[in-house]
This record gives sequence, C-alpha cells and structure tokens, in this order.
Amino acid sequence: MRAAPVVDGAIAGAVGTTALNVVSYLDIVLRARPASSTPEETAGRLADVAHLDLGPEKKAANRRSGLGAVIGYATGIAAGALFGVLAARRRIPVPLAAGLLGGGVMATSDGSIAALGVSDPRTWRPGDWLSDLIPHLAYGMAAAATWRRLRPPSRRGG
Repeated sequence: MRAAPVVDGAIAGAVGTTALNVVSYLDIVLRARPASSTPEETAGRLADVAHLDLGPEKKAANRRSGLGAVIGYATGIAAGALFGVLAARRRIPVPLAAGLLGGGVMATSDGSIAALGVSDPRTWRPGDWLSDLIPHLAYGMAAAATWRRLRPPSRRGG
C-alpha cells in the first residue's frame, strides 16, 4: 500500500533540506566563510514574539542554535508535504517542480526573516542572493527528484 501524497511530499522535503544543508556547508568550506547567524536570530525573534523565555543567556544561545536548525528542517519538510498535497493529482515536470519547491521555500524563508526584522533582502548584494539561491535550488531539485521517485508511475506528480 502506498503512503499518502503528504507523506511522500514530507520525505521529499526532508531530502531537499538535506541537500540544501550540504550545499550550504560546502559553500562554507569553499569560501571559508562563517556559518550564517540568520537561523539563530530568527529563532530568537520567534521566541521573543511568542514571549518564550529560553533561559539564561548561555543556555538561550544554545537553544536558539538548536531551534534555528529545527525551524529550517520543519520549513523544508512542511513545504514538501504541502507540495505533495497540491501535486498529488497533477503531472508537474521535474524542472517546474524543482523551481516551485526551491522558490517557495526561499520566498518563505526570506519573507520570514524580513517580517521578523532579522534581515532585509532588499539590501542584499548579488553575492548574497547567490548564496541564498543556490542552496534553495539544490533543495528544489532534490525534493522534486525524490517526489518523482516516490510516486507510483500511474500517480506520479511530475
């Protein structure tokens, strides 16, 4: 018995998230740049908005770090699950699915950090956009390819 499209989508989103992280870490290695503080800052802002006390600063910093990573995984998996629901009965070509998935996650992430005041994408330089775009394209390609592989031939959504 086949899993529901939402489960296949969530699996595809998890694979995509792994690809995004690998590409991001390879960028850190290749350019010897520091890791982004954006996930931690986003987690901190969300905790502030929710009036959630993360404890004393040393513990709070560790919690922000962990929450930032968890939020990234949750976003990628949820986006895949949503895609699974929306694409279950449609035949979406893999390149289009990759663009929709990668672009959707990028818009969600960038929109969130802008709304929370963590960063303003309008001020980003071209290199900043590439550093954001390339991992999200990797997410989209990996998630779309996984979605395609998981769906039975008669019900494949792309």
